[in-house]
Amino acid sequence: MFDKLDFITGKYDELSQKVADPDVISNQPVWQKYMKEMGEMEPIVRKYTEYKKTKQDLADTKELLEEGDEEMRELAKMEMGELEENLEKCQEELKVLLLPKDPNDEKNVILEIRAGTGGDEAALFGADLLRMYTRYAERNRWKTEIIEMNDTGIGGVKEAVMLIKGKGAYSRLKFESGAHRVQRVPETESSGRVHTSAATVAVLPEVDDVEVNLNPNDVRVDVYRASGNGGQCVNTTDSAVRLTHEPTGLVVTCQDEKSQIKNKEKAFKVLKARLYDLEMQKQQEEIAGQRKSQVGTGDRSERIRTYNFPQGRVSDHRIGLTLYKLDSFLDGDIDEIVDGLITNDQAEKMKNF
Repeated sequence: MFDKLDFITGKYDELSQKVADPDVISNQPVWQKYMKEMGEMEPIVRKYTEYKKTKQDLADTKELLEEGDEEMRELAKMEMGELEENLEKCQEELKVLLLPKDPNDEKNVILEIRAGTGGDEAALFGADLLRMYTRYAERNRWKTEIIEMNDTGIGGVKEAVMLIKGKGAYSRLKFESGAHRVQRVPETESSGRVHTSAATVAVLPEVDDVEVNLNPNDVRVDVYRASGNGGQCVNTTDSAVRLTHEPTGLVVTCQDEKSQIKNKEKAFKVLKARLYDLEMQKQQEEIAGQRKSQVGTGDRSERIRTYNFPQGRVSDHRIGLTLYKLDSFLDGDIDEIVDGLITNDQAEKMKNF
């Protein structure tokens, strides 16, 4: 581990000299590339510097313990425990920082919600989830943009696709993929019996053109008149777009914008993300043994969480964490479970470190 840390520190110092070179500064693409590399290394270099300083302080304190007078030895004893604790903490933090990074972590997210079993109640729960993730994005000052929406007309959502733009959005939301279950008494239930419904969530990283091989000739583009609650241009122009990727059968529709061009652009974003996700799923199946050891396989049928309204609780089944604050959780206060999932994932990866 320390050989790797020394190498990273040396590389960081080398880049520091390069970004100060006038020739490099004048070449902005190269300068920005070096600055980005330094930015990725900086937390590791800073923590390693802290580790080495703490280690040196501990060595100096041990010398005082052996050579100092009685008063100095007492002070050294008091400091040693704290320094040893800090040294161990730094070492654990360095291990986490050195874990392989998910290349998608800093990307925007395409989040898809689909009502599952439960009819209208499942669609109402789908609307609750859409609001929860929208509020979570607002708390993080991320921007949201609805790409596709299929509602029930009574406040429910059969299907919704939302783009979430923000630094690190995928790193925070990637473990949300799976089946979300709700237990509550529907408004239409006169006997007060608790019903169980479900909705599925898929979290896909937004991908660049260079990351997915999409042949335009493989995509059939159909345009049609948008349907909805009325308004200017709705039902009067062929602004809605349907894309069909013929090799895979994937279908994406978008009618959120009045402009056919904008709808087509949004639809292609979703199609690229789904194709990228398919490719990632294939790769993950090839390393199924490793995949089983990680939190959240991304399997859409995997029941990951239960929202129980009568008891006001939300339970994440992967990490065994239950919170009794359902109202605030549905209002976007989901960090406690998100942090738990990330920590658990890091712990699993540390076993193979």
